[in-house]
Amino acid sequence: MNKVILMGRLTKDPEVRYSTGDSQTTIARYSLAVDRRFKRDGDEQTADFINCVVFGKGAEFAEKYLRRGTKIAVSGRLQTGSYTNKDGVKVYTTDVIIEDQEFAESKANASDGAYTAVSKPESTTPIGDGFMNIPDGIDEELPFN
Repeated sequence: MNKVILMGRLTKDPEVRYSTGDSQTTIARYSLAVDRRFKRDGDEQTADFINCVVFGKGAEFAEKYLRRGTKIAVSGRLQTGSYTNKDGVKVYTTDVIIEDQEFAESKANASDGAYTAVSKPESTTPIGDGFMNIPDGIDEELPFN
């Protein structure tokens, strides 16, 4: 099984290209900065920079909606490859081929790629919103906490 799930922020706007031929396909490439889960004592938070490729409708979505700093969650598969560069040196590549991508935060919480503290929103629902008030002391009677 080859399955990758990542959440991170785009390091720059997606690079979009179009294949040539009879059936033109949209191809988008972007890099995600994915924070490492743990950090060593004294070290700052570190991130891995993961190259991603998405095709077709997903690439069109990336072109239209994704920008540098956007926090997204993606799933796909890992693909390795290689090519010989203009100097004759063999270069090895590792990309995540994206199958699904979605926003990982609301637009209101995003601020040009900067991490923002998310606070609990205050309730704007007026009293008498149609919900029943539960009397105090009923906690012991409920089958869950």
